[in-house]
Amino acid sequence: MPRLNTRDAAIEEALTRSVAAIYPDRSALRSALRSGRKLTIYVGIDPTAPYVHIGHSTNYLVLERFQKLGHRIVVLVGDFTAMIGDPSDKKSARQPLTRDEVRHNLATFKEQIGKVLDFKNAENPVAFKFNSEWLSKLTFEDVIGLASNFTVQQMLERDMFEKRIAEGKPLFVHEFFYPLMQGYDSVAMDVDLEIGGTDQTFNMLAGRTLVERYKQREKFVLTTTLLVNPATGEKMMSKSLGTGIGLNEPPAEMFGKTMALPDEGIIQTFIDCTRLSLPEIDAKRRRLVDGENPKTLKLELAHELVRMYHGAAAATAARAGWEAAFSERRIPDSLPQIKVKKGSPLIDTIVANGFAPSKTAARRLFTDGAIHNLETDKRINDPTATVNAPLVLKIGKKHFVRIVV
Repeated sequence: MPRLNTRDAAIEEALTRSVAAIYPDRSALRSALRSGRKLTIYVGIDPTAPYVHIGHSTNYLVLERFQKLGHRIVVLVGDFTAMIGDPSDKKSARQPLTRDEVRHNLATFKEQIGKVLDFKNAENPVAFKFNSEWLSKLTFEDVIGLASNFTVQQMLERDMFEKRIAEGKPLFVHEFFYPLMQGYDSVAMDVDLEIGGTDQTFNMLAGRTLVERYKQREKFVLTTTLLVNPATGEKMMSKSLGTGIGLNEPPAEMFGKTMALPDEGIIQTFIDCTRLSLPEIDAKRRRLVDGENPKTLKLELAHELVRMYHGAAAATAARAGWEAAFSERRIPDSLPQIKVKKGSPLIDTIVANGFAPSKTAARRLFTDGAIHNLETDKRINDPTATVNAPLVLKIGKKHFVRIVV
């Protein structure tokens, strides 16, 4: 059994870096970590897409810090809850996934998450669980018992539910079950702390209510910062929008997609998605403040991310390839690839993949001649254009992408 690290400096980094809030409060969790008691701590992820992106890596890097403190770590795959659909941060109901879709999506989850967490750590191994193990066994009587711990008013307090009701959009009864199921995960695993993005706050606090009800003790909740563009407030990584940088992406694609991130998000991505020390990152922040070209810092960010997931040699090669492509103005050898249905509006593809923050901005790209078909060497000026054949595009000054029908 590993010895617990109760040093203040290590605990403070775990409680502050990439941390948005702690419930009931930071001091109570600090005291628990200093007590010498081994805590059970988990992060959950639903397999709503077949890849894990660097936005998710924030949670696993935070989890890694607690693993290094010696606490018991669990990664939970929501194979059952994915079939319900998490309503968090959604303006409409999610489409529930079938068992086959879930099985397909989670095929390589452990391998991808293992790029961040050390599942082979013999001294303090990471547990890998699936919530179908207990949720599929609940009876209807059990579910009624879970539901009796919450009021309809509490459920309707969720921001996205209030907005949908105000906008006259449908709100389905099954969506109320999601926080009950996620909350019961904490009871089934008897956890002390749950970690997740701020969009999961309601669901994680539901677990806190149920642990108090069924276990008569405290459960801590730690919310992590979400990667958002400070200029627009929009998520920079989204599985549902297909804009994430996958942990299993080839080096060149990972490098290119990182270079396409907004300049405003460079420092936060260093903090949330790399293992560089905070003093090192502060030095980079000062360089930006002093007027250094953001492109230089973004090159360093892209190199660091590729190095983390593919090694130093692959990072050096990816950087050389990207710089050659832009200095020589040729099509890069490896491009980020987007799959669309035949006849899809090109403007929708551009917005959905983060190349423009809105349709209004995307229309300006068309009218300004900033959409360049590199294979025909012609500009696409029509905002109503549809995708009926494969395209290789340069969008704006720095985005290269291959669109496949």
